[in-house]
Amino acid sequence: MSLKLYMFPFSTTSRPVRLFIAEKKLPVSEHAIDLMSGEHLGPEYAAINPNKAVPVLEDGEFRMTESSAILKYLAALFEAPEYPRDLKERARVDSAMDWFNTGFYRYFGYGLIYPQVFPHQKRPSDEQQAGTIAWGRDKAKAWLSVLDHDMLGTSDYVANNRLSIADYFGVCFLTLGEWTGCRWNGYANIERWVGTVKKLGSWAQVNEPHDGFAGALAKQSFETL
Repeated sequence: MSLKLYMFPFSTTSRPVRLFIAEKKLPVSEHAIDLMSGEHLGPEYAAINPNKAVPVLEDGEFRMTESSAILKYLAALFEAPEYPRDLKERARVDSAMDWFNTGFYRYFGYGLIYPQVFPHQKRPSDEQQAGTIAWGRDKAKAWLSVLDHDMLGTSDYVANNRLSIADYFGVCFLTLGEWTGCRWNGYANIERWVGTVKKLGSWAQVNEPHDGFAGALAKQSFETL
């Protein structure tokens, strides 16, 4: 078995896969693609992933993209309990991951966080920029309320009330907000959930680059929740 992950250490989509690999001690080698230098835009990497994005997983001659799909593949391949075999339990995990990957990420990541952090995501006029961020913030708050009250509620985890790859995925997407100083003080269940997942033994090591990037942005002023 020859497994290789193309990733960037603090990319939102790479972090949950790297966390799962580290936590489960899976035999997957890592190859960093430097997004900050534009390495992912070059022809060599485009031949690996025409989307020019990370992560990518290679399993011998088999190659796949998309963070959520990679997590599911690895968890199924190694028969990890974090991706249950029971059809309905697995469907709940899939549903939670799709929830984070679609509406939530659209508004929280691409509406609120990325336009403020990355120049290539900034809108062409001040009016458009302000409107995008306001729209993203308001919509993200609605999605966070669903996560807090409906998906978590009294549960410790987002699916089947036990740790799953949906928690790896969701917490990494949510903590993207740490780049701009987002806090979860108004969402007690989210705050509890994030604290629980952050207790994973590999969290600090895997997220050190993420924390460093957040620290480098700390003196800047951002619109937050």
